Amino acid sequence: MGRGGTIETRDGAERRCIATGAVGPKAGMIRFVVGPADEVVPDLAGKLPGRGIWVTADRDALDLAIRKRLFSRGAKRQVSVPEGLAAAVEAGLARRVTDLLSLARKAGLAIAGYEKVRAMIQAGEAVVLLQASDGSPRGKSKLRLPEGEGVTFDCLTADEIGLSFGRDHVIHAALCAGGLTTRVVEETTRLSGLRGDIGATGPGKDDGIA
Repeated sequence: MGRGGTIETRDGAERRCIATGAVGPKAGMIRFVVGPADEVVPDLAGKLPGRGIWVTADRDALDLAIRKRLFSRGAKRQVSVPEGLAAAVEAGLARRVTDLLSLARKAGLAIAGYEKVRAMIQAGEAVVLLQASDGSPRGKSKLRLPEGEGVTFDCLTADEIGLSFGRDHVIHAALCAGGLTTRVVEETTRLSGLRGDIGATGPGKDDGIA
């Protein structure tokens, strides 16, 4: 945790995106490797053996890399891209986020529910605010972190947040500072890049849930 409620990433190493050419921290990118069958494999945990091929965690960048066959250029040999790679990466990141959020809950770092989240914010303990993409904009607007402090995400659905808390669905959740919180922020940032701002439109669910 940095000063002023900012979240610091664990690894400052930088890599170059094969799609955009931009250089950025590994935490904001997705690593791919080439498997034994010369097929591109996402390495979301960053632990698979082999030469890493990096793409910015952005849906447009990933789609460009697939469409222009840039993985072959990055691998310096002809490789194949499996059908539905972008969707598989998004689903994998969503699982990583919900799993980490569940661990954070068990560690006492994450809470859910409008009243509990509001209390954590008022106490100055909340550094991350999660609001369901399919929650009502009116209900979500009532909860905000202090300006310039912490980070807010709305890339998870109510069902996905609920999965982390053992409930059917959750609209509001928050996390206080901790090592797991940093990991949640890193993975949720990558997921948000792939999903974009999906919480701005659409009908909302009952805000009294959670």
